[in-house]
Order: sequence, then structure tokens, then C-alpha cells
Amino acid sequence: MIESAAAQKARKSIPQPTWENQKVRHEESVGEILDPYLKKRSEQKKDPVLDFLFEYYKFRPSHLKRWSPGIGVVLEVENEELLPKISEFSISGSTAWLNPDFFPQKRERAVRWMLGLLENTDDSKPFYGCFGMHEWAMVYRADKVRHNQIPLRLPDEEIAEFVESRPLLCTHFDAFRFFTEKAKPLNRNELSRDSFQETEQSGCIHTNMDLYKWAYKLHPWVSGEMVREAFFLAKFARTIDMKASPYDLREYGLQPIKIETEAGRKEYLVKQKEIHEKAVPIRKKLIQHYRKILELVS
Repeated sequence: MIESAAAQKARKSIPQPTWENQKVRHEESVGEILDPYLKKRSEQKKDPVLDFLFEYYKFRPSHLKRWSPGIGVVLEVENEELLPKISEFSISGSTAWLNPDFFPQKRERAVRWMLGLLENTDDSKPFYGCFGMHEWAMVYRADKVRHNQIPLRLPDEEIAEFVESRPLLCTHFDAFRFFTEKAKPLNRNELSRDSFQETEQSGCIHTNMDLYKWAYKLHPWVSGEMVREAFFLAKFARTIDMKASPYDLREYGLQPIKIETEAGRKEYLVKQKEIHEKAVPIRKKLIQHYRKILELVS
């Protein structure tokens, strides 16, 4: 169904030169990371940061590069050929917009759940006491290391001794579920899929990395700028995550943050707080995007 003229007038209108510049800026900004990465991938070269972001999060580089104005915006169109290739667009005369009628109603319940998660996390007090131990718990006394193509920085027994010397304080279920069976009982927090919303907290490096997931899951209804911001944050967070891991990633240009030392834990804490500070405004903007989506599609 084509949106009414009255409904269109309620939307923010953007002239073509303005949205065209936004589209080009998005493609160029994302392309600075994606183009070299895709070349490396075509040459069968590994990237422990970007490989994770595209394999774990399941959002294709081509989709990340596709700009969207987001819902609630009307694009003034002089040349339809320059519009992003988005099937949810409606075009009438010299305007184009993401039509709320095309939003799948069956997704509303999931959107409300994700919004509740974001709001609960936004209200939470950040906790910084985990020191990135989750990656160590994933290899603790493992029969087989998941990423066995990458060497570990320390012998297995030294890794085990370090894990046993410190509390495991993970609050993020999607990290905890990859702990080895011997590491899971060592975690002080009881985590499950059912309690996911209640245990998330804004200081967690993986919780802040996941802002990328909550952004792209509603693309194109969430704007390209929103997805891009969350992606850049996820890239930074994953870089710190890998530097603090027990893997030796120096050949990939990742110098270790040695959390097995006091100096390393202090360095990690500084980075964890920096990630949290970057995540706060991104989460708040994403919450506003979700609320606008629900307002316009309900």
C-alpha cells in the first residue's frame, strides 16, 4: 500500500544532493575497511578481527556498504538510478521512502524484546571487573582449542593456572556459552538464554560489540549511519578483545595486552572504559531508532 501524502508530509524530507552525499560518504567510509579486507579474503588471508565480525554476526560486507536513510525519512528524487537498491522503498512522483507497510508484522515482538534489552542495558551500572577473562575460559583445559590454527602465547598449564588464580565474572551469555565445560562451573554468575536481558550490563565488551548486531538486524529500517557507527565500535572492541586473549596474534599486527600481569590488566581496564564511553551515545541513538520504528509500523 502506498503511503498517504499526509503521512509523507510528517516525515523528514531530504533533498537529493544531501542524501546523495550521505550515501557516498557511507560507502567510502565503510569501503576504507571493507575493500582491503575483501582483497585479503580473496587471497585466503586471515583477519582475526574482521573475520569474526562477518562470520559470527552474519551480515555481509555488501549489505554493510548499502546505505539506507532509515524509516521516517522522505528522499527527494531527481534521478531514481541513484537510489540505494532497497526493496522496501516506495516511490511516488519525485519522492521515495521506506514504507512502514512493508515492515513484517511478525517481527514486532522481536523488536520490542530487543528494545527492552537495549533499554535495560542503558540503565545498568557498568561493571569492569572481568578483565577479558572470557577468551581464556574458552581455551581452559580444552581437549581441542577452537582456533587451533593460531598459536597460544602461553603453555596450556600456565593458561590453566592463570584462569584458576582469578575469579571468572562474565555477565554475557553469548560469551559464556563458548566456555569449556571445565570453565563454566568457575564463573560466579549463573547465565542462561532465559536470563539474557537481566544479566547484560553496559561495561561488557561483548555487550557493546553486540550493538552492531542490534543495528544491522533492523537494516534498512535503521539508518546506514547507525549501522556504520555500531560496526566501527564493534571493530574496535573486537581488536581489544583479541589483544587481551591468550592467542599470539602479533603476525596480524595485534600486540598483546597481557592481562596475566598487573600492568596488562590496567591497560585493559582503560580500553574497556573507553569502549563503554563510545557505546553509550550509540546505544541511546539506537534506542531512538527502535522507538521510531515501532511508532511508525504499529
